[in-house]
Amino acid sequence: MARIKKANLKLGNKSFDLPVITGSEGEVGVDITSLRKTSGAVTFDNGFANTASCKSAITFVDGENGILRHRGYDIVDLVENCSFVEVAYLLVHGALPTAAELKRFSRYLNQHSMIHENMHHFFSGFPADSHPMAILASMVTSLSSFYPLLSHRDPTFDITSARLISKVRTIAAFSYKKSQGAPLVYPRYDLSYCANFLNMMFSSPVDPYEIDVELVRILNKLLILHVDHEQNCSTTAVRLIASARANLYAAISAGICALWGPLHGGANQAVIDMLNRIKNDNRNVKKAIERAKAGKHEDRLMGFGHAVYKNYDPRARLCKKMCDDLFSKRDINDPLLDIARELEEIALKDDYFVSRRLYPNVDFYTGILYRAMGIPTNMLTVMFALGRLPGWIAQWKETVENRKARIYRPRQIYTGPEKRRFVPIDQRKPGIKGRVLPPVVKNL
Repeated sequence: MARIKKANLKLGNKSFDLPVITGSEGEVGVDITSLRKTSGAVTFDNGFANTASCKSAITFVDGENGILRHRGYDIVDLVENCSFVEVAYLLVHGALPTAAELKRFSRYLNQHSMIHENMHHFFSGFPADSHPMAILASMVTSLSSFYPLLSHRDPTFDITSARLISKVRTIAAFSYKKSQGAPLVYPRYDLSYCANFLNMMFSSPVDPYEIDVELVRILNKLLILHVDHEQNCSTTAVRLIASARANLYAAISAGICALWGPLHGGANQAVIDMLNRIKNDNRNVKKAIERAKAGKHEDRLMGFGHAVYKNYDPRARLCKKMCDDLFSKRDINDPLLDIARELEEIALKDDYFVSRRLYPNVDFYTGILYRAMGIPTNMLTVMFALGRLPGWIAQWKETVENRKARIYRPRQIYTGPEKRRFVPIDQRKPGIKGRVLPPVVKNL
């Protein structure tokens, strides 16, 4: 089939030719860059669901067919054959590392895993009940003061990327220890990336943590599943900040804050909360299904459906298999997994969910896996951020290296009042009928 080179748009009696861009996987996009200049009109796309904000060579998602690839590699191949560090290298550098490159990159991760000693004072300044995501976002921003020298043009950008990937892992573990009132555990040079994280999380001076090879393997896979997912909310936030040429730390902090939202990275925590509510309601799964079908927002099934996938999320399939393998090997009995399995079984046979193509997404089983590893619920979004970090770095780098990239500046359709006559303050009347003015509060 011949590629389409242009599209034609008619506005009233006028016609406009618009260039057509075709991606390497056959995706077609209409280039409207000059539309406002030539026609005076803009497009309206609520939530940007049908708008491509950039060209990218990092991740390909085909939601209709349940396909996810990073730099051309299928997610299944990466999860089954690679460590998280290998995939992080792939995202940042564009190719899987050789044995020598992997060894060097791993060495950088270990060498740069410590955070500046003065940053430890920051942890003591946070309230004891601070959410780990609040601490993570704040600490990442502060990294720019302690490690200001970075550039995507630096030939040692792998040091810059390794420094951030490694230090964010340390900050994440420290934030958990802070929330527990426990002493901080420093990273160890002799441990791998994931083993180091688990040791920093669960070891203590009086109770050393015994490295569990199976949990290290599972953690590697979970982080790979989250490593990147095209132009989602947090990635768009990263590229938005990068488009202003802000530094890497500022962009990553913005991504962390966006990920914190319950409709994005916080969804896996919402799934655990939902499963707990069902468990506390006499494990009445059918009742939960019927409440969700009634259409109330607060009763919807978390972990079902996806903005892009209209098929079974390939990451969810991998997570479910990991759950089955881990729980059977360790003979783990978790009522939340039983409830999740029953929910999925009923929903996939119910026409309400099938007709709407509401399949389990990656968040449905990840929280249960992290639970089995001992990761508390308030750390689930932090785990998502750890996995997504290499993708954010790659997206930032791709943005700032693009000489044709422009600062993000969306248009809008204004719906407010037309021009109004200015009224002096002594002639103004309440603008809202029946408005009650708030009481005057004196300065304290």
